[in-house]
Amino acid sequence: MSKLIITQTGSQIKCPKRQKDTLKALGLGRIGKRVEHEATPQIRGMVTKVEHLVNVQEQA
Repeated sequence: MSKLIITQTGSQIKCPKRQKDTLKALGLGRIGKRVEHEATPQIRGMVTKVEHLVNVQEQA
């Protein structure tokens, strides 16, 4: 299965609590932080909810 490299590019200051919790569950929390996850449907759904705050690269 492919991997996703997720980098936080936007601030979470004025975001709803639900989006802040999603970022925390992804392992993010500050701008510039980068994490790697398997490309599961659950992770892709979480990324979709905060796509305005993150940059996603797919790795084969």
